Amino acid sequence: MAVPLAYALIATDLDGTLLRCDDTVSDRSRRALAAASEGGARHLVVTGRPAPRVRPLLEELGCDGLAVCGQGAQLYDAGSGRMVWSVTLDRELAEAALGKIEAEVGQVFAAVDQDGVDGLTLIEPGYEMPHPTLPAVRVPRRDVLWEEPISKVLLRHPALADDELAAVARDAVGSLATVTMSGPGTVELQPCGVTKATGLALAAERLGLSAADTIAFGDMPNDIPMFAWAAHGVAMANAHLELKAVADELTASNEEDGIAVVLERLLG
Repeated sequence: MAVPLAYALIATDLDGTLLRCDDTVSDRSRRALAAASEGGARHLVVTGRPAPRVRPLLEELGCDGLAVCGQGAQLYDAGSGRMVWSVTLDRELAEAALGKIEAEVGQVFAAVDQDGVDGLTLIEPGYEMPHPTLPAVRVPRRDVLWEEPISKVLLRHPALADDELAAVARDAVGSLATVTMSGPGTVELQPCGVTKATGLALAAERLGLSAADTIAFGDMPNDIPMFAWAAHGVAMANAHLELKAVADELTASNEEDGIAVVLERLLG
């Protein structure tokens, strides 16, 4: 029988954390997560990717339970293929927020993730997907982005660095939306007050678990609320400096099986 893990809930980000740069999960990481599961722990994916972009990965990992998607705006049940809970970003507020940002920094290029298990990622002219393996539909003009309910808006600026754009966006947007940075070239607007922590807390409650039971792994500033909520936050070696500053522990990079390194130690 496997040794019980010190934490009953393992929350992992995907990009830059569990996934390697080629979008795969190493055999070592799979073995470590399987050993933790045999010891009674639950693995919960907590990602910025919307549910439709996560489904193939969940299937590959053999996950048939809950997954927190869309930066916490979606709670998806992989077993039933349905959305347990979701919150949308008001499209009028999103458009207003985008206008306020452009008033400060000039033109930005935008994309949206539509709500729902079959929602599309739409990109306006000029927007380039930071993650080229993720499918997206290019639309002819911006107003098409607002035709269906959305979970978030993704922003890119032709000159500003991500940190600069995120800082300006937070000041400009105020309470219209929550601004996050989830990866290179990925500054996002999501419903106000929604974070990975809110989604993780909801999922944990449904599993009968709590923050005290949780170890979380991440690499970007959008993981900061999740670290603040969980009992123990582990930042990857490749993590953003803002996340490293609030982490309880640093581990190896996503390319060097950083999650497995920690889980193997905890499993003894």
